[in-house]
Amino acid sequence: MVEAVEAQNTAQRAGQIQELFHKEVARRRTFAIISHPDAGKTTLTEKLLLYGGAIDQAGAVRARKHQRQAVSDWMALEQERGISITSTVLQFEYQGHLFNLLDTPGHQDFSEDTYRTLLAVDSAIMVLDGARGIEPQTRKLFAVCRKQNLPILTFINKLDLPARDPLELLDEIEQELSIRAAPMNWPIGDGSDFQGVYDLPGRQVLRFERTAHGKDRAPVAVTDLDDPVLEAMIRPRAYARLRDDVELLAGAGAEFDRAAFLAGELTPVYFGSAANNFGVEPFLTALRELAPSPGVRQSNQGEVAPTDEQFTGYVFKIQANMDPKHRDCMAFLRICSGRFIKDMAVNHPRLGRTVRMSRPHRLFARERETVEEAFAGDVIGLSNPGIFTIGDTVSSGDPLHFAPIPRFQPEQFARLRNLNMAKYKQFNKGLEQLLQEAVIQVLYPIDSARREPILAAVGTLQFDVVVARLAAEYNVEATVEPLPYSGARWVLADDEQLKDAVWPAQSLRTRDPQGHLVVLFNSPWEMNYCLEKNPQLDFREASDVGVSWAAPGKEFSNRRA
Repeated sequence: MVEAVEAQNTAQRAGQIQELFHKEVARRRTFAIISHPDAGKTTLTEKLLLYGGAIDQAGAVRARKHQRQAVSDWMALEQERGISITSTVLQFEYQGHLFNLLDTPGHQDFSEDTYRTLLAVDSAIMVLDGARGIEPQTRKLFAVCRKQNLPILTFINKLDLPARDPLELLDEIEQELSIRAAPMNWPIGDGSDFQGVYDLPGRQVLRFERTAHGKDRAPVAVTDLDDPVLEAMIRPRAYARLRDDVELLAGAGAEFDRAAFLAGELTPVYFGSAANNFGVEPFLTALRELAPSPGVRQSNQGEVAPTDEQFTGYVFKIQANMDPKHRDCMAFLRICSGRFIKDMAVNHPRLGRTVRMSRPHRLFARERETVEEAFAGDVIGLSNPGIFTIGDTVSSGDPLHFAPIPRFQPEQFARLRNLNMAKYKQFNKGLEQLLQEAVIQVLYPIDSARREPILAAVGTLQFDVVVARLAAEYNVEATVEPLPYSGARWVLADDEQLKDAVWPAQSLRTRDPQGHLVVLFNSPWEMNYCLEKNPQLDFREASDVGVSWAAPGKEFSNRRA
């Protein structure tokens, strides 16, 4: 009898735990925002936080003397240049749902950080400038989202300024990105003639007013486009155009299909003006309703469901010195399944031992607070005294691995010089930390008489970040000297294979921190010549270097199942 009661209680507790997991997972939305620089990504981020109640005043990207800086751009260099340099985690609640917003850099020089962040989300928002449409960096980031099968919502911004024809913008989305575009609202005019949007599914008008800190006016319901109320509130030319466009959309426009959206084959499109707080709140509501909750992820042990009782997660970002008063280091952990509990012990496969998850934080840009528990979809910060590195996985049960996070192939190279040798220790400490964060790749010359480290990066702005952060965070004055190399190859070979290697005269041999041989080339012709002359050597790009955890012939990914 006692055993039967205990079994019944155990089953009841298990049912309660599963009910809790399903409830918590269902109310979470973990998403990133992608765009080309200056399309309004940071402004939209701030306004989403404003309407979500996370902040009481939105900051300007380039703040004037008395304006508050954008909370998502907390780094000094970001505030100085008015661009996002590092990915930021911002968590807030809205209408009973918990949002994990991962703000990403828009500039292509920081695309590697953006790529790692996009692996950690379940959906994305694509922000387009209404006058410019699809731009190069948007196209690149969209390709990353498509590779991960991420559902994408589109916000066409800056309708308060002169914009392109909305039909032309929809056509460009479909032609350039090969995805169906389903308009969910329709702009009424643009620029000085912008009067609001017409909600297509709801058949109502949301009117626009130019106010400094105002919110959307209450929508006005209309029975159809011939409604006298609608005709009276819109200027004649804009009213005629709206009727023509909506009639055209009814016959040729793509209707929203949730299955196609979740499969990454269709994007719902919204129009508005983030700078003027117009269309943001309806868009946030749509994000709550349409964006998926955390889904199944693949590991080398099979599928991992977010409601699995076993806790799992992986580190996708390392960030140091978020607190200027301390030399802290934070590991950003995406939770994939189960429940995280403060001070829990987990398996750390790379170290081959158990570690205790102490001092966990809920993140809001550089601000933080201690978190007692978290669920699948959440991103938490863990104090990192050298225990974690990018790509590490942790679990409360048997060790497992999610997909490795690849490194990007560097295209720019520069020699880093310490201008004050008395600060040799600070220089090395700062460079070591930036390397751990994957802000930059560092190489060391083998044959050259000069021993200064060589920085390898996707773009030259990464060099500026290194110099600025060494100065701001480590009080080290440094400078970079551009080098003429345009390509690099990692060489996997033993001493016998290297003995007869033929190296071009202008190439430079270096080693990375793991001891791999890396050869830098001045031109593609020089690189091809070297490959041709050394068939015994295994030349690889950065993403192909390292030990893979996947079994031969079997691949895994972080994309949604």
